[in-house]
Amino acid sequence: MTSHANPSSLLGSSDRTLSAALPAGATIHAWLKAARAGTPAELRASQAGREIGRLTADNSEEFELQTLVLEAGGETALAYDAATTAVSVVYAFSNDEVLEKGIQVLHGGEENAAPAVPGSYHFRPPFGWMNDPNGFGRFADKVHLFYQHYPHSLRWNTMHWGHAVSDDYLHWRHLPVFLFPSAELSARDDGRGGAFSGSAIPLAGEEPGIRIFFTEQVKDRLPDEQIQLTAVTRDQITAGPAEIILPERPAGLDLTMDFRDPYVLKGPDGRWKMLLGSRDHAGGVILLYETADPDAAGGWSFVGILHRENRFGMTAAECPCIVPLDGSVDDPQTRWALIFGLLTSRDPTTGRRNITIATVGRFDGRGFVKEFEQELDFGTDAYAFQAFVDQSEPVGIAWLANWTEISKKIDFPTAMTLPRRVLFKEGALLTPPVEATESLRQQLLDESRLTTGEKVELGNGAVEIIIDLAAAGATFDLEFDHPDVELGLRLDPEGLSILYDVPDGKWLPRYIAAGARPSTLRVFLDKGSIEVFADNGRWTGTKRLPGFEGVRSARLNAPAGNIASAKIWQLKL
Repeated sequence: MTSHANPSSLLGSSDRTLSAALPAGATIHAWLKAARAGTPAELRASQAGREIGRLTADNSEEFELQTLVLEAGGETALAYDAATTAVSVVYAFSNDEVLEKGIQVLHGGEENAAPAVPGSYHFRPPFGWMNDPNGFGRFADKVHLFYQHYPHSLRWNTMHWGHAVSDDYLHWRHLPVFLFPSAELSARDDGRGGAFSGSAIPLAGEEPGIRIFFTEQVKDRLPDEQIQLTAVTRDQITAGPAEIILPERPAGLDLTMDFRDPYVLKGPDGRWKMLLGSRDHAGGVILLYETADPDAAGGWSFVGILHRENRFGMTAAECPCIVPLDGSVDDPQTRWALIFGLLTSRDPTTGRRNITIATVGRFDGRGFVKEFEQELDFGTDAYAFQAFVDQSEPVGIAWLANWTEISKKIDFPTAMTLPRRVLFKEGALLTPPVEATESLRQQLLDESRLTTGEKVELGNGAVEIIIDLAAAGATFDLEFDHPDVELGLRLDPEGLSILYDVPDGKWLPRYIAAGARPSTLRVFLDKGSIEVFADNGRWTGTKRLPGFEGVRSARLNAPAGNIASAKIWQLKL
């Protein structure tokens, strides 16, 4: 693929040409916008000097998706005049091969370009903004990840669903944009709403289709800004027409306008259940719906409030999910993990915001009885966690960010966390990384110098550090050299802390797992993030780091005899 100015034009001309060798039957998706009102945008496709198609768009306020299917294969040129035509994204794919090969990105602008992060091993979109994971699950023989997406800039705006697939949770193939906002919302880039978060289930029968559920948000719509819709894809690539299944909030509960993020699963009684996040004037609530429809396509009825969280005041519960932990779905003795975020919550002790709670208890399909709860991530930058049962155990993933750091004035390209197992062991919930992460280990950088207190260079900063302590809770300080922040990891009598500070002197929260006394730690560093898994994920901490420079070096300080061993692995996809 190449992109260049037309060589036959005069210097300073606004003519542009994209070219790529594409197979017969390939589909091209191009987002175009008129550079000035009244003059249509135009993209001309040609092969061997012969025009084969022309895409146009009249909208000067927002990019329009236009599609071209190639009858013949070969070198294909896409030409446009930048004086009249703005181009956001152009990619190509073959329908019968895209699940195996992904899309071929032909063009992306500076406004929506993914960060240059060679060697990074976290999932990022190929262009544009990303936040919550949606519809995370295995369908047919592949793991699918849908996600909140705005293709045209690195800032939150009108929501779409992006899409990718993987065979191992680590190596992802990007697919065409899957779900689009309504025509009304797509007309302007004013961020009034779009296709918000949701989930996915397999279609009944032998066909490898998927049914998705999502919230449509339209700001200031009456009587409800947020309603629930469903759509079906039979090719696993493109969503069909959406249908409304829940047009309004349940009455009589004093709920705010928050009514979103449907998570659908098969319940212990064999019926489909739906969890939704909301809030009333006391706190966050999780609503439960159910249907007897075997396809989950309709007939949804309100069961009641499944769970309530009032400790943080009037915070919205959002992005709920529930998964069985230690038994089959229909066994009444099975424990379940009910996981949800609390938007705008603030922990008064540490100042951390937007806490994610994991509540463990019994679920019979209509009620949930809590046994205990714990915080999912003491770093708080694993938000909108979504899990599903993959074969024998749950696996989840989260957005590697926190809304407290989002600004409409700052571009904010982010990532997803490492995928994590969800386990129940000895009265606690564990979220270690999936076993496939061990395959990222490419080279052993060190197994002796870190234990002696030497500074160890970390190459490009994409590393895993494994520390075994001589005794549970043995204290240490792990110092990192990062170009933009003061960063470290500390275990002391107070607990396990990610030390994070910025040079502007602004007061920041304390990222601490109070009282933690682990024996082993795995620390994953990447460009833009740190993830800490102590005692196989009994205490997990995730923190997004500013910029995309890697941590340059590490030094371990500990009293004599506290460290049994320490290793550093260079990681690479």
